[in-house]
Amino acid sequence: MTPQKMGVVITTYNQPKWLKKVLFGYEAQRHSGFTVIIADDGSGQPTREVIEFFQARGKLTIQHIWHEDKGFQKCQILNKAIAQTDCDYLIFTDGDCIPEPDFIGIHQSLAEPGHFLSGGYVKLTTPVSEAITEADIASGVIFNIDWLKKAGQPSNHKLWKLIKNKTIKALLNAITPTKATWNGMNSSTWFYLDQ
Repeated sequence: MTPQKMGVVITTYNQPKWLKKVLFGYEAQRHSGFTVIIADDGSGQPTREVIEFFQARGKLTIQHIWHEDKGFQKCQILNKAIAQTDCDYLIFTDGDCIPEPDFIGIHQSLAEPGHFLSGGYVKLTTPVSEAITEADIASGVIFNIDWLKKAGQPSNHKLWKLIKNKTIKALLNAITPTKATWNGMNSSTWFYLDQ
């Protein structure tokens, strides 16, 4: 069974600089036909301006679900965003996680009824994150281990998540000591509305 209508739920709160880079990443996806659902925990006008910028570009279908800032209420805004979607499959991520070009496609291809997916991420240093440009995101170069090292990212085993060789990647996925857990930056599941 393949998802018919996919949505990616992005949580954010007053981080327009990072959200802009993330949305450039969704514009660069190889898979199309998904909805971006921004679950906004009370951000101000600068975040709204970023969202309006991308809506005007017309490359993404964006829903902006917002509520008033009353302190940290991430779960509440997530519930509001989920309640307002008509998607049958949802990917959950954060407003500072730039997706690889195949991010949506991988979640779609691995989706199985009765299961959820849990993926990883690579945490970049702040200077590397700040140096990333729209062109870097569009080209996909930021997912190249050598490029990241040259940009100043410390070399460690966490960069192995970016290995491109499918055989090595499958082996690493098979022997990982990490247990699948639901996390907010890279998880997905089926969503069924009770009729």
